[in-house]
Amino acid sequence: MNRAQEEYERWLEQAADEQMQQELKEIAGDQDEISDRFYRDLEFGTGGLRGVIGAGTNRMNLYTVGKASQGLANYLNAKFETPSVAIAYDSRILSDVFAKRAAGVFAANGIAVHIYKELMPTPALSFAVRYLNCSAGVVVTASHNPSKYNGYKVYGADGCQITLEAAKAVLEQIEQADLFADVKAVPFEQGIADGRISVIGEEVFEAYMAAVSGQALCKGIDKNVSIVYTPLNGSGRRCVTTCLARNGFTNIVIPKEQEMPDGNFPTCPYPNPEIREALEVGLRKAEEVQSDLLLATDPDCDRVGAAVRTPEGYTLITGNQMGVLLFDFVCRMRTQNGTMPKQPVAVSTIVSTGMINPIAKKYGVELRRVLTGFKFIGEQIGFLEQNQEADRYIFGFEESYGYLSGSFVRDKDGVNASLLICEMFAYYKGQGKSLIDMLEDLYAEYGVYLETQQSAAFEGESGFARMQEIMDGLREHTPAAIAGKPVISTADYLQAKKRMADGSVETLKLPKSNVIALELEGDATVIVRPSGTEPKLKIYYTLRADTKADGEAKIAALKEFFTRIVK
Repeated sequence: MNRAQEEYERWLEQAADEQMQQELKEIAGDQDEISDRFYRDLEFGTGGLRGVIGAGTNRMNLYTVGKASQGLANYLNAKFETPSVAIAYDSRILSDVFAKRAAGVFAANGIAVHIYKELMPTPALSFAVRYLNCSAGVVVTASHNPSKYNGYKVYGADGCQITLEAAKAVLEQIEQADLFADVKAVPFEQGIADGRISVIGEEVFEAYMAAVSGQALCKGIDKNVSIVYTPLNGSGRRCVTTCLARNGFTNIVIPKEQEMPDGNFPTCPYPNPEIREALEVGLRKAEEVQSDLLLATDPDCDRVGAAVRTPEGYTLITGNQMGVLLFDFVCRMRTQNGTMPKQPVAVSTIVSTGMINPIAKKYGVELRRVLTGFKFIGEQIGFLEQNQEADRYIFGFEESYGYLSGSFVRDKDGVNASLLICEMFAYYKGQGKSLIDMLEDLYAEYGVYLETQQSAAFEGESGFARMQEIMDGLREHTPAAIAGKPVISTADYLQAKKRMADGSVETLKLPKSNVIALELEGDATVIVRPSGTEPKLKIYYTLRADTKADGEAKIAALKEFFTRIVK
């Protein structure tokens, strides 16, 4: 009997709740389904857990959440004398149930628990960890994944997602715990009654709103711009609308279909503001009311997408384009206001646009590049704070629609970004310019930069193996040229080595990660990595070109090359 079948039968014997038993009985005899659910434990890493909701060790359910919480509790009790945890959750299916389960486990293990009384954005959790001086934080969310997913993100005492070293230590504790026999828990209501679990009050919400508002850059501009905002049935509505209203942006319309929390996402099956389909309801409402600007935050409100009205219709702004616009705007306004710090620092990821390099040079900003994941941007803020230099940090962004302009949280913040975007839009509108006009101005100054991303899904055990096979193939047989362009260097972040075409080797200083970056002749880069949160292989393309048409043709050729590899 294989491991998956053994685990399946053990769950049939020991899983207590009726719904779980029913689900297990429905898959009896279906070896593919049993294998997919039980061939491994749901992977825990720096992003915590993320998976499909359902019965099984490779699923999100009360047992896997309980086991993760027990492992984290053991880690915290070993590391802190009197540990405490802050918890938040979004609108996803069972998010509140999983959050209360985690709270009950921490309480039973002698850890003080602070939990938001209502759903809150991920950045509000990062803020609460620091504000309440907690040892750790947990937010139950699967970010922008489809409704069948949920997840469990873990934060350190610095308000940043846990480091690679901490994740490894927590994982060791999780692996030692049996999800049926070793998880201690008290009922949530009992924990509330006896004081082991406390509700996070309005004081923390107000402090968070004040911190975000403290990042405002513009005074004396006309803020009566028409805005359509959609929280995509997620957690952003209260925070985003409150923050915008307190900063003078009150002409806001929310599409009724996506206003209230709903983990089924009935009008938006894939609630990711990076894709146009997620914005269709908002775009229709914007067209109906002739709004100037559309904003959309994902379910846990750490990402924000935007579209602006132009004579040709509504134009979506990509994550890289918005990052460039916001970075230039922050630098421009800080310089104009006299608030640019000495030796300013900005942080972005290795897969984000190269266009920020010349902008940083123009404004005298030190630009730091980190691995994919905002936790590495948050880590850089932490390094600055350790040296009493947190004020040097002015902006951070990643291409996947994540932005942050202050050190008050340590994760991307859709509330902060929404305020900045509205200010930037209103400021340039007052000058007779749209955001698209400003982007064209930047292209004229720095050159045309084009970026795109390609994803290939690899479901189940066989898919996971295929992804590894592709990555190993690129390492062992790196192509000498791609789409006619010679490969001039190959950076393997797992081996921490960068090999040049002449055979020389450099040591990479970033943490080891399963990422391969290919630098091509002609100012182009291709980066390949497995997603840390989904069963996907992601390929990032970025290049500089003389014209948009020329750049698009070059990217199309690169994509064709890698499509053949993936298929």
